[in-house]
Amino acid sequence: MRAIANLLTAIILSTCLLLVAAVSIQNVTPLSLRFLTWESVQIPFGIILTAAVAVGLLLGAVLPVLVGSRK
Repeated sequence: MRAIANLLTAIILSTCLLLVAAVSIQNVTPLSLRFLTWESVQIPFGIILTAAVAVGLLLGAVLPVLVGSRK
């Protein structure tokens, strides 16, 4: 049963990553991020999207381990 869950997780994750890659390839328009008075340099949307997905995956993997260790 554990092998099926791992396979299903891998399939879902790879599908999501393929969708992110497809959106990134089609959106190469440079843009800059703005927050209050700070503004970043112009970088392609695909790089911003890829970085956001990477941060989300890392946080999703690390936070349960940290929260689980407190109990």
